[in-house]
Amino acid sequence: MSSQRTYRLGDLQLKIMRVLWQIAPASVAEVQEKLDGEPLAYTTVATMLRKMEDRHLVRHCEQQRKFIYEAAVSDADVTQSMADDLVDRLFEGNMAAAVSHLLQTHEVSPDELARLEQLIRQRRNRA
Repeated sequence: MSSQRTYRLGDLQLKIMRVLWQIAPASVAEVQEKLDGEPLAYTTVATMLRKMEDRHLVRHCEQQRKFIYEAAVSDADVTQSMADDLVDRLFEGNMAAAVSHLLQTHEVSPDELARLEQLIRQRRNRA
């Protein structure tokens, strides 16, 4: 069993993390401005950031009476955790089934296929 922490982020949480990974440190207003999609109220973004801080996803400091936020976890850790969780929950840990599903349900360019083949060769050489 892995001691790695599991991150389950909702869509808005993931959007906020992406903003912070890009532009941090950032105020609530700066995060609000950079979010894609439907405009959200300042209070909605501030509330979500507080909840995310409670979960140790972000942290803040105070500058000139403003809360300035930054990510407390890396994009690589979140990506790995969420991808591992997806494979475990939807495909019962079967990576081949996950990859097969993606190949059957998504358009894959010849360049992407070549990259996948290269990754498989590299992994095979490590084994």
